[in-house]
Amino acid sequence: MTLNGRRGRETAVIGAVRRPAQQRWQVDESLEELAALVDAAGGVVVARVTQELRAPTPAFFFGRGKVEEIGRLAAEHDARLFVSDDPLTPIQERNLSEALRIKVIDRTALILDIFAQRARSSEGKLQVELAQLTYLLPRLVGQWTHLERLGGGIGTRGPGETQLESDRRVIRRRVMKIRRELGSVQVHRRLQREGRRRTGVPVVALVGYTNAGKTTLLNRLAGASLAAADRLFVTLDPAARLVSGGGPAFILTDTVGFIRKLPHELVAAFRGTLEALKDADVLLHVVDASHPALDAHLAAVEDLLRELEVDDRPTVLALNKIDRLPPGTTPLLAGRAGTPISAATGQGIGALLEAVAAALPPVRLLSLRIPHAEGAALALCYEVGRVLGRVAEADAVRLEVEVPARAVGRLARWVVPAAARAAAVLD
Repeated sequence: MTLNGRRGRETAVIGAVRRPAQQRWQVDESLEELAALVDAAGGVVVARVTQELRAPTPAFFFGRGKVEEIGRLAAEHDARLFVSDDPLTPIQERNLSEALRIKVIDRTALILDIFAQRARSSEGKLQVELAQLTYLLPRLVGQWTHLERLGGGIGTRGPGETQLESDRRVIRRRVMKIRRELGSVQVHRRLQREGRRRTGVPVVALVGYTNAGKTTLLNRLAGASLAAADRLFVTLDPAARLVSGGGPAFILTDTVGFIRKLPHELVAAFRGTLEALKDADVLLHVVDASHPALDAHLAAVEDLLRELEVDDRPTVLALNKIDRLPPGTTPLLAGRAGTPISAATGQGIGALLEAVAAALPPVRLLSLRIPHAEGAALALCYEVGRVLGRVAEADAVRLEVEVPARAVGRLARWVVPAAARAAAVLD
């Protein structure tokens, strides 16, 4: 967005249509979230409207009377932008913009704008650009409709059709180029994930609604210092950190947060990143326990996990931000069990680690005798396992260590046979 308006921020009116099947509180909650998205994009909401309709109107989505009301509110508050909580067709977007004489976008375009501001890695920027171009293509056609009528037959073909086709080709070429570049990046990420799998360290993936506190929790568990803030979509680029100490070691990964009405263009563009969840041994679902729409947030995340076909993974539910709840209260969950925590204060983190450890793949207790020259094997024990005992000998080190089942094969040659262990005890 181009920032302007009060205090240097773009002023906006937001609106939604309430259909017969929707409860009023559902529309109000969605509009509240839309206002937070506008704030995250750098704007400020100066007015909001809701209209009850059996079905949106084909021309404006809203009724003509409501469009006039939006226009009056925009003029009264000097708003430069109208944001619809519901998706608009290219024609509806154009008609509304002409009627209101201000910029008109929908929730999808707003989220894409936020993603464009927040993406930092080359992969994230490519994914966002792909989503934006996919979203733009049908709107480009709508923008040239008034000139495309010139292409009606012999002697009527004009520059409108030429320009439209030219712009289409430019966008499609760019989309193909981005997809090739993303393919290369995703191959690199796949090799990284395969490398992690070979180490035998289990992988725990953070999932959750945007602003649930996933990055703060990663920082707490892994001693990291990734950027975290109480705003929507602060984290877009994936991160992975090792968590060790006090239990079995695991790699904790974080990625983009989910949201209701997540644009299909973004789901498609970020599918390569999100599908990394399929490599996870356990999903750590973080939810803001202090949020009034707790159950709706849970449902939105679970719907997307089903779409990505990873809802069969063992899942640990972390009820975060309990420090924001009034004393003596507990999160209200519809028949769900979770671990109450505060990633900000550290409350409940021990119980959460125990829950994650219980959900991880089974570990094996090994007795090993590793020669001093095999430093890599010794390092592997400390990297992926939990060393319970260590005895130094003249030419080797004896270890009692718990390791994930996947790592047993890499250490098998140094396993001390049961008979040898028994003889050592008798000696």
